[in-house]
Parts: sequence; structure tokens; C-alpha cells
Amino acid sequence: MTQASSLTAILMAAKRAKGLSFADLEAAMGRDEVWIASLFYGQSTASAQEAQQLATLLGLDGSIAEALQAYPTKGCLDPVIPTDPLIYRFYEIIQVYGMALKDVIQEKFGDGIMSAIDFSLDVDKVVDPAGDRVKVTMCGKFLAYKKW
Repeated sequence: MTQASSLTAILMAAKRAKGLSFADLEAAMGRDEVWIASLFYGQSTASAQEAQQLATLLGLDGSIAEALQAYPTKGCLDPVIPTDPLIYRFYEIIQVYGMALKDVIQEKFGDGIMSAIDFSLDVDKVVDPAGDRVKVTMCGKFLAYKKW
């Protein structure tokens, strides 16, 4: 078990024990629920204040707050092609629509990329009589490639 996965297990157990959701933590911390969840998985870095606040909310000690401030190695999914069905659907979406998204974005903005650093991600529930829907909104700054 890696340090990130053992920290994830501790954080998740504490969240369950307190009966909290990521939305509850968002309300208490003033930080987005997706960002907080990424912190749980070792994909984000908390400030000292954020780390202490989260540790306090979860009833955890200062060593956890310290661990939450470590700089992560981002994007480390194992295995590379995810096997969890929900996560795999995002991989499948990129396999099916990735090139189309690239073309449409570049037609609108030019040659460049969408930042995943200057970025927000929201997840909403859309009630539908035919079955509730998941709405994922990604908003990233466009970064044009420089010519030199």
C-alpha cells in the first residue's frame, strides 16, 4: 500500500465514521467537493490551514494534516487503463470523443490545450423521469502553444 493509498484509507474511514459527505466538507471548508476528494486521493496539496481544518473536521491528528501538505505525484492511476466501471467510462468517453473534442476546441481557440491547472470541475445531479443524469462540467483556461 502506497503512502497516498494508506492516507486515502485513513481519510475515507474518518469521513465515514463522522457521517460526512464531500458536499458536507465543501460547506465546512469553503473548498469544492471535487478538490477535497482529490486531496483524499493524494492528487492535490492542502495549505497548512486547509490541512488542519480538514484534520479537525475528521477528528484526525496533526500527522495527517502534515501529510495533506505533501506535493503529490499527479495522475498516477494504477492500472493505466482503469478497471473501475465508473472511472473507465471517462476513459471510454475520451477514447470515443477525444479527437472530436480536440478538433472542436482547436477550431474555436487555435493550436493549444485546456489547462488542468487553471481548471474547475463540477458534478451535478440532473433529475430526469427517464433516470437521473450525471452532469460533469470542466472549465479550463486555454493555453496556446508558443511559437519560437
